[in-house]
Amino acid sequence: MTYTQLALLGVVSTVLLDLVVLRTRLLTRRVFWVSYAIIVFFQLVTNGVLTGLRIVRYDGEAILGGSTPVFLGQGRIAYAPVEDLLFGFALVVSTLVLWVWWGRRGLQRTPFAGPPRWWPGGSSAVDVEPRRPAAPSGDEPGGAPAPGPPGPAPRR
Repeated sequence: MTYTQLALLGVVSTVLLDLVVLRTRLLTRRVFWVSYAIIVFFQLVTNGVLTGLRIVRYDGEAILGGSTPVFLGQGRIAYAPVEDLLFGFALVVSTLVLWVWWGRRGLQRTPFAGPPRWWPGGSSAVDVEPRRPAAPSGDEPGGAPAPGPPGPAPRR
C-alpha cells in the first residue's frame, strides 16, 4: 500500500469509529471543528518546517505529487504532503473519540492519588475513598503553630 492509501484508510476507519462503532459523534460538533482548526494550524507549521527544510523526505512514488517539496501545490500544503494532514486528522480524532467514549463509561470517575490499582501494593476499587483535605486546625502536629503568610520581620 502507498502512503496515500494508508492515510485514506486511516481517515475512513476513524470516521467509522466515531460515527458508527462508538457513536461519540464528535465530527458532528462545531466545537470539535473549531478546536481542530487550531490543531491543524500548528500541524502545518511543524510539518512545514520539517519537510520544507528537508529534515523529513518522502519517496515521490509513495505520496501525491513529487518528492521535491513546494509550498503549495503538487499534493502539498505549506510543504506538508496532504497525506500527513490525513494521518494527523485520524490520530487526533481517534484519540478524542476514545477519550470521550471511556469518559462516558466512567473510567476512573473519582480520581485519587497513589499508585495505580494494578500496581503491586496498589489499592482496589472497593477500599478506595476520595481523599479530602483535612480541616485546618491552627496547629501543626507536635504543637507548633501553623506558619502564617510571609510578612515583614518584627523590629527589635
